[in-house]
Amino acid sequence: MSKNKKPKTKVNPSSAKQPKIASSPNSFYNMNPSWRISRLEMLGPYGWHKLDTKTLLHVKDKLASFETMTWAEILVSGKKFNHLVNVNDLCSIAQARLSEIGQDDIDELVSLRLSGKERVWGILDLGVLTLLWWDPEHEVCPSILKNT
Repeated sequence: MSKNKKPKTKVNPSSAKQPKIASSPNSFYNMNPSWRISRLEMLGPYGWHKLDTKTLLHVKDKLASFETMTWAEILVSGKKFNHLVNVNDLCSIAQARLSEIGQDDIDELVSLRLSGKERVWGILDLGVLTLLWWDPEHEVCPSILKNT
């Protein structure tokens, strides 16, 4: 047997690796929102059990109106009212509740303003908002008013 035998290949693989991604992680900004309700908190401090029929219809109508917009329109153009909120900025009750429901690995939540104080809170993942909390009194992350 010859000592200088070298294996042969039909194709020489490229040594340059180029990662391929199906879509940009931020491509959902061009999408209309979708909702997931499996994690709705029915009881507790921000539970949906507090809604009467009239308020529930109001929430439904507001969420339906968001469906006519893109996430960019909701979170970028409308960032004064709807925005991503760092979990560290939430009140201690909300932070504790995230831990209790096994969502303490989340960095930020989405706050959607429905009216003056009313907010809906959820976890945004690739254009789908998993709805968590009903916050009628703006308590999950109270605003700190300037000059007060």
